[in-house]
Amino acid sequence: MAIELDTGLPSVRQIQTVIREEKEVEMKLVTGDLLTGKVRWQDHHCICVLDQYDQPVIVWRQAIVYVKPKA
Repeated sequence: MAIELDTGLPSVRQIQTVIREEKEVEMKLVTGDLLTGKVRWQDHHCICVLDQYDQPVIVWRQAIVYVKPKA
């Protein structure tokens, strides 16, 4: 049984907008690391970010402190 992403949630919609608009984001992790790149996709467990070398980094949602679009 597949669990679908709840697109009614504001956080999911905001990430979808960032993906669609191909905006660069800053993602702070609970480890204190700061990840910068473009969000490629999201599911109910993870978000995939392409880093500055276009390498995919898959981050568990539980590890994220915040995600903010870069100005």
